[in-house]
Amino acid sequence: MTLPLTSEDRALDEAILALMQRVTEQAILPRYQNLATGDVEDKGGNDPVTIADKDSEALLREGLSAIDGTLAFVGEETAHADPSILDRLDRPCWIVDPIDGTRNFAAGKPPFGIIISRAEGGVARSGWIFDCLTRRFCVAHAGKGASVNGETVVARPTGQTPPIAAVSLVFMDDARRDATRRHIAPMYDLVDIPYCAAEQYPRLALGVNDVSIFERTLAWDHAAGVLWLNEAGGKAARPDGSPYRVDEVGRAGLLGAASPTLWDELAELYSRLD
Repeated sequence: MTLPLTSEDRALDEAILALMQRVTEQAILPRYQNLATGDVEDKGGNDPVTIADKDSEALLREGLSAIDGTLAFVGEETAHADPSILDRLDRPCWIVDPIDGTRNFAAGKPPFGIIISRAEGGVARSGWIFDCLTRRFCVAHAGKGASVNGETVVARPTGQTPPIAAVSLVFMDDARRDATRRHIAPMYDLVDIPYCAAEQYPRLALGVNDVSIFERTLAWDHAAGVLWLNEAGGKAARPDGSPYRVDEVGRAGLLGAASPTLWDELAELYSRLD
């Protein structure tokens, strides 16, 4: 049974949306297709960061502290600079990706967005995903369903045969990448990944993609999306069926699907990789 949103939920959603819009206008869009030499760095492993990421995170940290300063702050860029910040993930905290899809942003193309989640006890309780260009605003609160731009959303498969899959091979080792191509790829119609979780999770619920495989499962990329997809009636979980937890730092493997049935089919195939 889905519980109704409270007035406090709605007020929080409005505050988060206003913050995301402000940060988009002040820190992100002025740099879009306008990055200067030296504005982009490589954190290693073809993982870029731009000046806009850093400015966005600073503004988000300030804004979230004003909304609820009792929560710890875990941002992608601050955690990269100081990995001990990841220890906060088992406490009540804000989890922030200041620009999800930085690779796309740095190349001057969509999609990219802001992702925020609120977690407690290692589990995401609320999540917000904002597309900076289209202004699509995805919201979920645990037990209270999911929405897009204020309208309740129910996950729907594409209805295509074979199902449509977006499989991220980027962070797999060579052996797992080869096994994925042999055991999983032939069962699906493979499409390009968007290199942006803020886009991939909506695709799984909105009839664009049926299933996805993620190897790297960082909390700022996945906490909000996993909650949102599950609340929409799709399914996202670890390959063994266990729930995704934000405090399982370094654990690999996450499957997402537009329905529990599609998830089960993918999980069975995925089990053959081991």
